[in-house]
Amino acid sequence: MLTAAGVGRGDEVIVPAFGNIEVAEAVASAGATPVFAEIDPATYCLDPAAVEAVVNSRTAAVVVVHRFGRQADVAALHEVGQRHGLLVLEQGESETPYAEVAQRRERAAYLDKRLRGVRTPEDGGGHTYQQYVVRVPGNGRPDRDAFARAVRARGVECRVPVKTPVHRMPKFRRDVYLPETERAADETLSLPVDGSLTKREMNRIVSACNALGGLLQPAF
Repeated sequence: MLTAAGVGRGDEVIVPAFGNIEVAEAVASAGATPVFAEIDPATYCLDPAAVEAVVNSRTAAVVVVHRFGRQADVAALHEVGQRHGLLVLEQGESETPYAEVAQRRERAAYLDKRLRGVRTPEDGGGHTYQQYVVRVPGNGRPDRDAFARAVRARGVECRVPVKTPVHRMPKFRRDVYLPETERAADETLSLPVDGSLTKREMNRIVSACNALGGLLQPAF
């Protein structure tokens, strides 16, 4: 899509660093240079104000990535694009059947009410919970990783959704300051929220996480 729109050598394309490397690679394969902008800490998607802050005369496009079932602020990002004459492309997530979304929301609501010691996701309206991503407060990555190991030891599958921001990977290393991106990479943990989870399995998740809550700083 970038190539078809005429984006290429000498152009810059604004992308998030919080996520997978494929978006930056797609920009590079078109001959352009990826430029990383900060995320909104609630949605984990590009922050429109941060995008506008890095626009310059070489900026040709913005690639918006929707994350974990939350939508980016597309209207605001398109406004930025219109002001600066930029192409705004969106990368969505795989479609989930409505019945499955309803089940995920039901289980997410159950966890929201019962989890202690972690920060539960902000809904913001329309969240489909492709992943149920919590924040583990405390000392960043060390506490989050210790928390994950302890939860797994209690029989609950969990995973770190983004291990390394793209701007810290060797291929695309940049000397940029993205504190929200790095904080999210250090604190986030994805817990099960599949529609197939039973009440017993949900209770196991709650018990495993809450048993560790006293070891962490209170969530704000």
